[in-house]
Amino acid sequence: MLSFMLWLLLLLLCWPLALLALLLYPLAWLILLPFRLIGIGVDAVFELLRAIVMLPARVLGGGPRR
Repeated sequence: MLSFMLWLLLLLLCWPLALLALLLYPLAWLILLPFRLIGIGVDAVFELLRAIVMLPARVLGGGPRR
């Protein structure tokens, strides 16, 4: 019986936090979306720079073997 009362107490205390998290998650996702897009762009720039730097080695035959 005591465990049932503890479960009821936990339900009473935690349901507002669960509801708040459920409502704020999409808002947090929308706020963080531009940072993800910037990260994708920065990663693409670094890959382009890496490809440019490695181009002479690939032209001379130092690239990966197939």
